Amino acid sequence: MGTEREVKLTVSPEFRLPRFERLPDGVTVAPRPVERLQTVYLDTADLRLARWGVSLRHRTGEGWTVKLPGERVGPLLVRGEYLFPGEAKDPPGEALDLLRAYVRTASLRTAARLRSARRGVDVHDADGAGLAEVVYDEVSVLVGGRVEHRFREVEVEVFEGSSPEVLESLLSSLRATGAVTTAVPVSKYQRAIGDRAAGPPEVTVPGLARGTTAGEAVRRAISSSVVDLLRSDAVVRVDEEPEGVHQARVATRRLRSDLRTFGPLLDEGWTLALREELRWLGDALGDTRDADVLLDRLRRRSVRLPPDLAPGAEQVVRALQRHDQETHAALMDVYRSDRYVALLDRLVAAANEPALSPEADRPAADVLPALVLRPWRRLARDVGKAGRHPSDEQLHAIRIRTKRVRYAAEAVAPVAGKKARRFARAAARLQGILGEHNDAIVAEAWLRGWAAGAGSRDAAFAAGVLAGIERAAAAEARGPWRRAWRTLEDRKPTSW
Repeated sequence: MGTEREVKLTVSPEFRLPRFERLPDGVTVAPRPVERLQTVYLDTADLRLARWGVSLRHRTGEGWTVKLPGERVGPLLVRGEYLFPGEAKDPPGEALDLLRAYVRTASLRTAARLRSARRGVDVHDADGAGLAEVVYDEVSVLVGGRVEHRFREVEVEVFEGSSPEVLESLLSSLRATGAVTTAVPVSKYQRAIGDRAAGPPEVTVPGLARGTTAGEAVRRAISSSVVDLLRSDAVVRVDEEPEGVHQARVATRRLRSDLRTFGPLLDEGWTLALREELRWLGDALGDTRDADVLLDRLRRRSVRLPPDLAPGAEQVVRALQRHDQETHAALMDVYRSDRYVALLDRLVAAANEPALSPEADRPAADVLPALVLRPWRRLARDVGKAGRHPSDEQLHAIRIRTKRVRYAAEAVAPVAGKKARRFARAAARLQGILGEHNDAIVAEAWLRGWAAGAGSRDAAFAAGVLAGIERAAAAEARGPWRRAWRTLEDRKPTSW
């Protein structure tokens, strides 16, 4: 399992691999033996994996490979690549899990068969460590046992620790012999199935032109969050970093917020049912995200304690690690449930065809800006009630209201313009300050509760010291929130 970093180049039938003689000092290449590869790709009947930029393949000698959507980083296409052992008959469950958000209740079937002759070189540093590999593939696409068409390509894959100079020297040699870097990387699978892979994904985020309707703006807001949720699914399942859970939680919250904001433009029963299911998913994601944040926060605090507190602090961190693992296991039960898959199906349908009311046919510019007023007035009311010395609970409620009004402003900003965007940025700043306050309060409460049942005096004492640090952090976060609120108030929706 890991990350693939590669550059694809197209070549003519006359192409031959160069000798790569102009490499950085100490870098050498070694030829690889010719390989004969048999590859089978699976996909749904509507080729949704290909259209999402995802692939599931079985290759002789390698087993199963899942590749997830990538992003461009300079000349490189960087994407998640996960390998699983197994025979060609059935893909392993772990591989299918990574594709669940895209496949959902659909069935997989053979979509392409490829036969390839592969030549290449391995690139090493002076100590023999691998830096990169360059492979030249002559690919035959098979249909019914016969060759339908052929293509050739070169891939340069760089490994962790390789320098940009190594990549550039390899690419320079390849270009000098006629290879051409592709402007938009296309996978072997996509090249094999041709135009059938050219369709858009199931969910796309439409642009908004002048004169757009309110319904089109609603569709755009829902689609954006649904795409984020689908793309985060595999990252959550892999659990290599907490960012996936964070992205999924934000997407879920934003969806609930947008459904609330756009309520007057949507069918009420449809909206309430979808929001209830999103609440269920959001609660599970929230438990895991809160545990991730707490663990990261207290781990950073612990390493700064005096050495004599280290043994007790280590017990605190170990307890948090167990808590974090338990919440993630509970989240995986949710992600593997039929209810979750059914929700994803509903969200894909919602992104493409939301249940719009007749009001949604009106021009977006006439309808959307006013939708921010209700969450804004509720926020202003709560701030007014809080007075000069709000309680922790009141600040927590203000943070939630601020988040809702921020999401509402961001949802209408494509229509409302730069004033709405400035308002949303000010809301994000206030939300961040109040978020730090809330994180400190939550951490303090957890530490005090855990210390009461700690098995050792050292652990209880260390937890108490950490709780004191969090109490001080909460007090410090109170300082700037009023100033941030005044900035937000100056940009209130009634001004735009």
